[in-house]
Amino acid sequence: MQSTDSLANRFLIAVPGMDDPNFNGGVALLCHHSAEGAMGLLVNRTSDFILGEVMAQMGIQSVDPQLAAMPVLAGGPVEPERGFVLHSPDGGPWDSTFEVSGEIHLTTSRDILEAMARGQGPRHAAVALGYSGWGVLQLESELREHVWLSVDATPDIVFEVPLEARWRAATRLIGIDPAALASYSGNA
Repeated sequence: MQSTDSLANRFLIAVPGMDDPNFNGGVALLCHHSAEGAMGLLVNRTSDFILGEVMAQMGIQSVDPQLAAMPVLAGGPVEPERGFVLHSPDGGPWDSTFEVSGEIHLTTSRDILEAMARGQGPRHAAVALGYSGWGVLQLESELREHVWLSVDATPDIVFEVPLEARWRAATRLIGIDPAALASYSGNA
């Protein structure tokens, strides 16, 4: 796969009726895609945690009640104990950051959470536990089977659109009325 074939910085939108309960109704931001596979984070599912609980488990104190009450996303079924922070590129530098796009970065190091707790973090951030992963050619196969729609990602859906509206907002980026989608998928 050439780098120009990468689907990184795209939304994968689960078609209605997807059989996998981990992804049914989901919107995943594809963070990395190469010949070795793909990695992304669901951006419209909440975990059972709020950020204040996660920070407390890590020994990080936050005095901002709004930050502490922020829902933590369920990024996917793989390694649900592992944390990821999607964020705007301001602030930092952080110890372990990957550029998904010029507007969305992904950090996995503790220092970003410590900065957020001090009020010195990035302007926009979404914290997720777990990730979604696809093996070699698995994602390409799923796209051929029409279980995902794909469209360029936008930071507003990741950081500003309410969680419950993200699937519809991402679907509208394609120019499709979500109500017009069939509740099954497959090949003709």
